[in-house]
Amino acid sequence: MVETLQNVLTGLRDVLGWAPNNIAGGLILIAAAGIAFLVQALASRLLRRLVGARHPYLAGIVAGTRHLVLLAVLIVALFIALPVAPFDQAIDTALAHLLLVAAIVLVGWTAITATHIVAELYLLRFRLDVADNLMARKHVTQVRVLRRVADTLLIIVTVAAALMTFEPVRHYGVSLFASAGVAGLVVGFAARPVLSNLIAGIQLAVTQPIRIDDAVVVENEFGNVEEITSTFVVLRLWDLRRMIVPLTYFIEKPFQNWTREPTGLIGAVVIHADYTAPVGRLRARAEEIVKASPLWDGNLIKLQVTDADRETMQLRVIVSARSAGDAFDLRCELREKLIDFLQRDCPGALPRRRTESVPPPQDPRAAPSTGGA
Repeated sequence: MVETLQNVLTGLRDVLGWAPNNIAGGLILIAAAGIAFLVQALASRLLRRLVGARHPYLAGIVAGTRHLVLLAVLIVALFIALPVAPFDQAIDTALAHLLLVAAIVLVGWTAITATHIVAELYLLRFRLDVADNLMARKHVTQVRVLRRVADTLLIIVTVAAALMTFEPVRHYGVSLFASAGVAGLVVGFAARPVLSNLIAGIQLAVTQPIRIDDAVVVENEFGNVEEITSTFVVLRLWDLRRMIVPLTYFIEKPFQNWTREPTGLIGAVVIHADYTAPVGRLRARAEEIVKASPLWDGNLIKLQVTDADRETMQLRVIVSARSAGDAFDLRCELREKLIDFLQRDCPGALPRRRTESVPPPQDPRAAPSTGGA
């Protein structure tokens, strides 16, 4: 294949012998690029036909790596065509350097794409759309955070490798790393946020204080972890707002995680009632309401008198549910139906303020009042 392409390009150079060297070389490179585009299009069509609908994930990989394969074929074709093209020495050197940088970018891009493919293949075994998804959330969080860390490192290495191919930049980098004092301090302070976020991302992936879809309370805001990037975490709040929190926040500051281990939670409903409220009937009614609700997980239902003051007593009902959302909805349902039960069946048990008229004490020395004539 390589020899065939070289022979075709050599014949094209002989045909263009009448043209100036640089123009002939440009036409040869354009021809090589056209052949690369044609080969890639034919190969991509053949692969899609072979994979077909029987292997949708492989078809997705073929479609997702189309541009990567095109760049690889294009670079190879230009590397083959460059020795054949009759360029001047300066232009030939510049084009060779440009192809070298493109090859470095191709290697970095290939490494990032391979990392993503391996991560997606690993995550195919886990599903987040099931009730008991604790293990899935653990693995999904770990893989996604580590993938972003790997992307950051690969991009840094690729850019550094590409810049080191330029002689002035290489000398500047060597002198910068060899120097000390103010320059070193400036570089250190500038790199501190990047490195701290990078280290925080690795800590989150290993220790997992938060995971994807965890229910958390941050800065008195309740929400679910929607996305973990290499620098920040996106929280989807209960009213569909998005809260952006720096990655280091979850390492340095306390927060509440309602689904750290089990997803089930216990919710409490507090009702204030008069002392005449029938506690036994209220307990039976609360159990009836909770057991009839599909939100209850079947574990816990208890009603207790937890406090009492001069006017009312406080009834607390604790119930369990499978998730934070189910616990909130179950609490609301239980509160509404208990209040409705008090209003309909026990209106005298509703809280009320008692006021009694007490006559003032009389002076025993005062003369008794006599009626008028």
